[in-house]
Amino acid sequence: FTNNTSKMKKLAAWDFKDILQCAIPVFEGLFPANHDRVVQSLLYRFAQWHALIKLRMHSGSMVTFLEDTFKKLSQMLWKFQCDTCATFNTTELPKEKAAHQRRFTEQSRTNVTSADLSRPRAKKFNLNTYKFHAMADYARSIRFFGTTDSFTTQMV
Repeated sequence: FTNNTSKMKKLAAWDFKDILQCAIPVFEGLFPANHDRVVQSLLYRFAQWHALIKLRMHSGSMVTFLEDTFKKLSQMLWKFQCDTCATFNTTELPKEKAAHQRRFTEQSRTNVTSADLSRPRAKKFNLNTYKFHAMADYARSIRFFGTTDSFTTQMV
């Protein structure tokens, strides 16, 4: 495992699993107390949800528990987005800013537009993504196809 997760590139699923397993103590105390509780609870609920989807055997009651866990996780994510994320001003990373400036420079050769590139653009937490939407389908997929280790989406 790496010493600097922020510099990791081309992450595989097991990398995210390893990061999630180490994240709770790493994030502890990084935020003000009221936000720290939200972040710690959210990390715990993500780890719980991940552990449940990776079980090699599921009973009906376990899949129901997985559905309940996802409902709680969803509620926590909405709270995180509305309360915690709204408190902090987040911007694109320097690497993202440089890429944005390069794209703008290339485009400005053909189009005349004005944009302030001196500051990084604001980046907001976004739950309107396919990845978040697909999380709700895991329990149904387990009921239909079986455990998540019994099939693969890799090209054979």
